[in-house]
Amino acid sequence: MARAEPTRVNARASETDAAECVAEIEPTLASLKARAETVAEIAANNAEEVDRDARFPKAALAAAQKQRLLGVMVPRELGGDGASLREVIDVCYRLAQGCSSTAMIFAMHQIMVACLLRHRRNTLWHADLLRRLCAEQLLLASSTTEGRSGGNVRSSEAPIERDGSRIKLERRATVISYGADADAIVTTARRSAEAPPSDQVLVAFVKRDYSLEPLVAWDTLGMRGTCSAGFTLKAAGASEQVLPDPYEKIHVQTMVPVAHLAWAGVWAGIAAGAVERARLFIRNAARQASGQLPPGAPHFTRATASLGTLRGLVATSLRRYEQISDDELSVASLEFQSTINLTKVEASELAVSTVMSALRACGLSGYRNDSQFTLGRHLRDVLSSPIMINNDRILANIGSASLMSAVPASFLD
Repeated sequence: MARAEPTRVNARASETDAAECVAEIEPTLASLKARAETVAEIAANNAEEVDRDARFPKAALAAAQKQRLLGVMVPRELGGDGASLREVIDVCYRLAQGCSSTAMIFAMHQIMVACLLRHRRNTLWHADLLRRLCAEQLLLASSTTEGRSGGNVRSSEAPIERDGSRIKLERRATVISYGADADAIVTTARRSAEAPPSDQVLVAFVKRDYSLEPLVAWDTLGMRGTCSAGFTLKAAGASEQVLPDPYEKIHVQTMVPVAHLAWAGVWAGIAAGAVERARLFIRNAARQASGQLPPGAPHFTRATASLGTLRGLVATSLRRYEQISDDELSVASLEFQSTINLTKVEASELAVSTVMSALRACGLSGYRNDSQFTLGRHLRDVLSSPIMINNDRILANIGSASLMSAVPASFLD
């Protein structure tokens, strides 16, 4: 069986002295909080430049690699920490308070890791990739958006072409977040040229397997550091690089729930960062006014309450997924799939309203770009949440399912 050669990936150059000074610590789950906070501080220090220049957050990712965060979810027997999804979402939340783009990149990487872990079965190629990921701190990108299908990830145009034990793929991927900076790409594809668009597979390609030709640039309102440009992806590899489970199963059991929960963790982190900045503004204003609260204080109360609701929503959905994740029928049920999709919708809307309330609490100081209490970046970044897999598409897709579900007649139901 052909196996990936253990090529060494050079650590990305740091952009600040802080990244060079990251302390080497024992990578254990007990130290995960401290490791995440170290990276979050570096991410926050570079967030303004990353946003302004729409550039990949190299310093933060270099720190994440040094703290060995990229393989944190991989089991110990494959070289990782064996972290739970709950712990990964907490890292997303912490990182997002400092830099939204860094947190989203980390979240999208971990979504791909989760798919590989659950759906590789006993394939040696994917086990070897996960070992390399931990040893070399490889960064995984995903490619699920393509051509005319746009945000419909359950439809693929480009097919896998097979020639004996080899495969080829060429797809016009209108979005590959941080694709140019990734070490591997995990992509959906049509199973074969004869297969319908919905008959999909998920396949992993390491950097030596593919080339990227620029297709669409990335000049956006927010989330600028994710560098989610479009490319024509041309890849070739071994047939064993295709995950054995069909994408239909991967999508329902792992991709959708983990993506919506991890993204919600990021959006909640952005909201938390905005609320903390509003809190500091209110305290500062009250101090200067001999204890009298500024006019925006009621909006801070609203922002705090909204953030609590958002955190509770994510925690409840996460707990439910943890309870049933090993039960394929329960995870695939209409009830859970509707719930997890609505979690994405509600979390994104709550995150936007929370940041808006924090902005109104700060008033002009939050609106100004040159203020220490500015919330422009937070607002621009969080506005991506309702259109990242558009909420309207989600609501339309589950509309019929909602009609089939009776409204609970009792709080005890």
